[in-house]
Amino acid sequence: MKQLAAILMVTMALTISGCASSVSETAKVEYLTYVSAGQPVPVKNFTDSQGNHIDLTESHNAKLLVLFATWCPDSQRAMKALQASDLILDPNLDIIGIGREENKEALDKFANEYQINFPLVADSDRSIYAKFANAGVPRLILLDGENHIVKAIIAEGDNPLAEVRW
Repeated sequence: MKQLAAILMVTMALTISGCASSVSETAKVEYLTYVSAGQPVPVKNFTDSQGNHIDLTESHNAKLLVLFATWCPDSQRAMKALQASDLILDPNLDIIGIGREENKEALDKFANEYQINFPLVADSDRSIYAKFANAGVPRLILLDGENHIVKAIIAEGDNPLAEVRW
């Protein structure tokens, strides 16, 4: 009975607080964003789950970095909204998903299940995520063509793309 009560508490805490990585994180940690408008993006090079190198400086398109977790309902909702939006069709926008604490296998499964057609990057040790924030997914990081931060958004809730405007 104690185990069931503990499971229910964890489930409720995660549901109420969005998608932090643990109950202790949601109970103690305020969501902090480490980047702000006008700053250069702190990471410009990635390797996606297919082994392709991505250098943000090679494109002068606007960019959308999606920091997410495959297990997070808010991240799942944001990815579904993104897939259903016109953003996905914009030839002047590069979209890159960064899976916090995810591995290649989980990202490949997620990409297949959600029909993701943009690169996904595994951030298994949070080293990328830690340059942007301390807690909470999904986060949308909007970049201009010169890779400067335009806006950082915590995209929890029913309309995760509501604030996406360059």
